[in-house]
Amino acid sequence: MEILVAPDKFRGTLSAAAAADAISVTLEAAGHTVRRLPLADGGEGTLEVLGGANRTTVVDGPLGDPVEAPWRLSRRTAVIEMALASGLALVGGSEHNDPVAASTYGTGELIAAAAEAGARRIVVGVGGSATTDGGLGALRAMLPLHRFRRVDMSVACDVSIGFVAAATVFAPQKGATPAQVALLERRLERLVQVYDEEYGVAVDELEGAGAAGGLAGGLACAGARLVSGFELVAEHLELDAAIEHADLVITGEGHLDEESFDGKVVGGVAALAASFGTPAAAVVGDRDDLDADLLGSLDVISLVECCGRDRAVGDTVAAVAEAVEVLMARAGGQSPDGADG
Repeated sequence: MEILVAPDKFRGTLSAAAAADAISVTLEAAGHTVRRLPLADGGEGTLEVLGGANRTTVVDGPLGDPVEAPWRLSRRTAVIEMALASGLALVGGSEHNDPVAASTYGTGELIAAAAEAGARRIVVGVGGSATTDGGLGALRAMLPLHRFRRVDMSVACDVSIGFVAAATVFAPQKGATPAQVALLERRLERLVQVYDEEYGVAVDELEGAGAAGGLAGGLACAGARLVSGFELVAEHLELDAAIEHADLVITGEGHLDEESFDGKVVGGVAALAASFGTPAAAVVGDRDDLDADLLGSLDVISLVECCGRDRAVGDTVAAVAEAVEVLMARAGGQSPDGADG
């Protein structure tokens, strides 16, 4: 068969490219023709799948410490991943974050650097942020904003959340206490008024404006368009054509849940495959118990169910290869040892 392998990252264990390689090993050994197409949804890993970094700029990290942030500039198109300038991983995770002080200023510095370098199109991938500042820090770093009037800026959103809701939904994951969540929510509510008065942008009415703690909404004040990160990546990589010509599509991610079907890679790949009548399967690290209607015809295998949690986390590459072997045997109606199933 001709098989398209198009996974997202397995957060904490495998990049999208590494996941694609791990899935492909068993398939190629069995004689299948495999095309690797690592994907992202606007969050971490977006820069890598859109060509990788070829520049680095020192910017302010989320808590003010200097960070060497990689980004890409090619043919006057810049690709920036906010997690590499203002991400939670840069501060050592939620336990080391200051969710009230964390700022997107460094992301704004990267955007400004891209414009100064001659970029006429800027793609900003959001996700994995340490911040809930509504993009105020980024806007301050980008002043004066009029220099972006001739720049086509797109924000690749990995969620569809509203601007103010970013505080209650995601700030706790960034280390915010209930009292801090309430404070951040009030600040975002105030920014709705400020952005409307100063820029004429009603960020509370924009789908996805709450992505990256409201950074997406803030960048809309600089003229950015908020778009689906998955759709942007899929269009750039011509995913639809790749699926149409495949006999089978295998996608994957670290944890499958309801959000996986709301603008994320697995759900997006499954929907595209269904539209072309191409069978699709997913290899995931772990999974929630999901409604069959949500899964549709997507065949899912979990590393935890297949190999146990210790192997799934500690030897992910080998676990993925084993899971693919089970998946393909299941698809062919046989057990992994070749006996009839």
